[in-house]
Amino acid sequence: MAAALPAAARLWRQPARPASRAVALPAPPRRACVRGEPAEGGGGGRHDTRAPLRTSARRGAMGRAGRRLPALAAVFYGALAALVLLGVRDVLFLYEENRCSMTYMYEYPEYLKIKLPKKTARRYPAYELYLYGEGNYAEENKNLLLTGIPVLFLPGNAGSYKQVRSLGSIALRKAEDVDFKYHFNFFSVNFNEELVALYGGSLQQQTKFVHECIKVILKLYRDQEFAPTSVAIVGHSMGGLVARALLTLKNFKPELINLLITQATPHVAPVMPLDKYLTDFYTAVNNHWILKAQDLRNLTTLSVAGGFRDYQVRSGLAFLPRLSQHDSALSVVSSAVPRAWASTDHLSIVWCKELILATIRAFFDLIDENTRQITEDPKKRMSVLHHHFVRHPAKTFEENPEAFTELTGAFMWIPVKASKWTYSVYNVSNVFFLIVFLCVFFLLMSNFFFLLRILMENISHFLLQATENHTVMFTVKTDTSSWIYGCMNSNSSMCLEATDLSWRAELLPTTKVVILKLQDYTSLSHIVIQVPPTVGNKYTLDCEFFREDSRTVQLPVTHLFSFGLSSSKILLNSTGLLYNVQLQHFNRIYQAFKIYIESHCQSLKERKPSVYRLHVPWSHEDSIIVAKVPSFTEISAKLHIAQPQNDSRVPELNIYSSSDCQYEVILKTSVLQVLGQIIRFHAGALPVYVVSNIFLTYGGQLSTLMSTGQCSDFPLELVRTAKPYKVEPLISIVVFLQGFNWFREIWESLSLPEVDAAVLSSQDAWFPLVSLILFVFGTGIAYWSGVFFSTSLRLFSSLWLTLIRPTVLQKDNKLITPRRLCGVLSLALVSWTTCGAFAVFIIYLQYLFKVIKLHVNVRAEQNMLNGDSDCSKETSQNSSIYTVKNQSSTDSTLKATQSLSNSTTIAEAVNSLKMHVTILNLFTWIVLLNLPSLIYWLKNLRYSVRLDPDPCRSTAIILVCILEILMNSSTSEVKSRARNLPSTSIFQVSKQVTASNMCLLPCSVKT
Repeated sequence: MAAALPAAARLWRQPARPASRAVALPAPPRRACVRGEPAEGGGGGRHDTRAPLRTSARRGAMGRAGRRLPALAAVFYGALAALVLLGVRDVLFLYEENRCSMTYMYEYPEYLKIKLPKKTARRYPAYELYLYGEGNYAEENKNLLLTGIPVLFLPGNAGSYKQVRSLGSIALRKAEDVDFKYHFNFFSVNFNEELVALYGGSLQQQTKFVHECIKVILKLYRDQEFAPTSVAIVGHSMGGLVARALLTLKNFKPELINLLITQATPHVAPVMPLDKYLTDFYTAVNNHWILKAQDLRNLTTLSVAGGFRDYQVRSGLAFLPRLSQHDSALSVVSSAVPRAWASTDHLSIVWCKELILATIRAFFDLIDENTRQITEDPKKRMSVLHHHFVRHPAKTFEENPEAFTELTGAFMWIPVKASKWTYSVYNVSNVFFLIVFLCVFFLLMSNFFFLLRILMENISHFLLQATENHTVMFTVKTDTSSWIYGCMNSNSSMCLEATDLSWRAELLPTTKVVILKLQDYTSLSHIVIQVPPTVGNKYTLDCEFFREDSRTVQLPVTHLFSFGLSSSKILLNSTGLLYNVQLQHFNRIYQAFKIYIESHCQSLKERKPSVYRLHVPWSHEDSIIVAKVPSFTEISAKLHIAQPQNDSRVPELNIYSSSDCQYEVILKTSVLQVLGQIIRFHAGALPVYVVSNIFLTYGGQLSTLMSTGQCSDFPLELVRTAKPYKVEPLISIVVFLQGFNWFREIWESLSLPEVDAAVLSSQDAWFPLVSLILFVFGTGIAYWSGVFFSTSLRLFSSLWLTLIRPTVLQKDNKLITPRRLCGVLSLALVSWTTCGAFAVFIIYLQYLFKVIKLHVNVRAEQNMLNGDSDCSKETSQNSSIYTVKNQSSTDSTLKATQSLSNSTTIAEAVNSLKMHVTILNLFTWIVLLNLPSLIYWLKNLRYSVRLDPDPCRSTAIILVCILEILMNSSTSEVKSRARNLPSTSIFQVSKQVTASNMCLLPCSVKT
């Protein structure tokens, strides 16, 4: 009896023996007694019973190492996910405050529905055309006897036709100011708030409907005296792209539109290329505008981007393609628009009062007095747009300004005999002119700048700058009249005729700048400044001469990998009014800096505010900040567009300063904003890399299952298999081969999508490490998405266990049954007759329900097994004693055999569950990418049951078949029956994901 007890104890330490080996009694697996863990299947190895302590120590060390690895992986991938979240936070929340004013209607807005031809209404039942009006104006237009200038507004993605009210209301107020001599009729299209930025199947349909609307609008003016022959179009977001697509229609006449203004429209590429219809539409539009550029010279196009506040459409996508032969297109960022100087988000750009005012002023300046319509002269249209959106001289636009002007009024002669001087005057009641004699300084100080500044209390400050190395700074009252003149060859104190130099001015928030290259004005003898009445105010004039190189400073930017620990610093001891700080080596989109400007003044007297302008010379994306003096100001420096290859100009920080103040400029790399730039430019590709990591993990799980018989957990397998070297070399090879025409032709003949690296390179948004960074970020997202997904399944299964009694685990040896075949055929029919994404969503929900049910059953069986473990152990020990005594133990043997069978079944179920969770995680991403077409179909279900065109109709049928096979397969079948089944499934799944998300997947997944 005493000898039998140690033998029974050693028997418990040994693993379960194979069935072919004779044993006295089968012992339960050792892991069956571990709480909360499934019993492992029988392994063939035998423990060394002669060294139990050494084996136990080895297992303890391995256990500690195994526990340490997941913890380190969780910390590492948590840090990666945190970096992604920091970048997302910078894009979504860390931007300048909203400086736009809201537009308000003075009367209740009304939208008059325009009756369309029956054929058009029947072909496009979801679309409508409206005319905007207010109050009496709306009542007068109900009979549709229109006499104005037609403007058509096109809303964008999920946009409303009612967004036209800001434009329409301000245009109506402007028309009232001119007694309705000219006025505009604003029409708006109702696109049923379709998600065209995510589903491209309706873009062509919208384009054709807009063509019909233009023909209907022009017919309304058919009997009028000044009947228009064209329509001006304002398009918000995707509405601007639809307007550009009009020119691709075969029967469209280009002369039907002569002016196109787009607001936050992604012209270059879609924000998220989710289906081939969207990418094909972009390709067709952009190729047409490139190939037919000569035919588009009569169409003037203005694209206004929102700046960094618009996180939905980054401003780089809103810039029209650069074409050397297409000089009638202009692209600007709202932060650089004169009188606005404010970044806008994607929606506020349609109601930002400052931008709307600039647009309406431009509309009225575009009117031809003879035709009372928008001018047909393309040069005048571009001049007007430049006047209001690029460089505003604080003067009313004039098409043909007079070369010389007669000056009438009192004159005051100011002899300048020093390099710096001041003139002040109080309570001026009449307009008079100040004459500054310049010829002496042309001779004595030809290499110097000449600065002149006039200061007045409670009014704006303006700067006149002249080069050949002379700059003059003025402060005059902000108005729209001429204020500075150049007198030609006058030797007297009177200047009766002069040339108007006000057109050379540039308007800033508190300064007006005029740059004159004096060697181009050799006949210029005097500068004449018109001084407005200053009753109750003080008027001060400052003048200064300085060398150009003394006011230009070069500041090298810090390296990207300095991580903000180092800085570049300069100290400006200001004796003048302007400094130009050149930011050397600042030319790439992934660079981002914080610039700190601290101003100190010698005296405490009140001064005009300083103006800091970050000027990017190769694009109109300047940003302007006004700061008090003294103050500490922080400026974010980052680019919307990288420096073109053939452009050597350098970004500048222009500081319009006070003369007796000191400015300290410190520049540091901002890691947070660098992450934000990566997310801003490359967030659309992140789902690709997440799916790639899940694919690698799934392949690793199948490999482990084949070699060891056990399926590893998703997080552990992700750590082991998700390596960049498995993806990056293939991407580099494909990108290299894309440089050869023969490979590109083969690539296109196989209907493969364009490589992401090539697309980003064309947008100047690609740099060597971006793919590696995105892969690592994708790994972190895949890791925590897997953890979140597994945790969610546990929560659902716990809820299920509390509500529903679980069933017993059962084996289903038949992969294909008549019932399952009928289900597949039914879903295929649903996909073909309604919407492919709907069929995919149904099979996904079915798969999710099955995985949750499997999870519940496994947990229930584990709980039962753990509850019976103590009883099984005692029974087995007694059975061993009875065996030594040659006593019968049939009941004990059956119980032990049943326990071993249950443990093996649970182990197989756990392995299957791990595999199914990974597959379900993968298809969750695919379902999310297909949701836009499903939402579009549900929204338009009242018009048509069938989604046409459907980007995932055929691929949905393949997906349904694959998921039906995968959801009913188990690890035992993989190990015993079908080594080819997993590989085939992987191939089909990768083919499906490639087809349904062809524009998102990287080269490694596409190929």
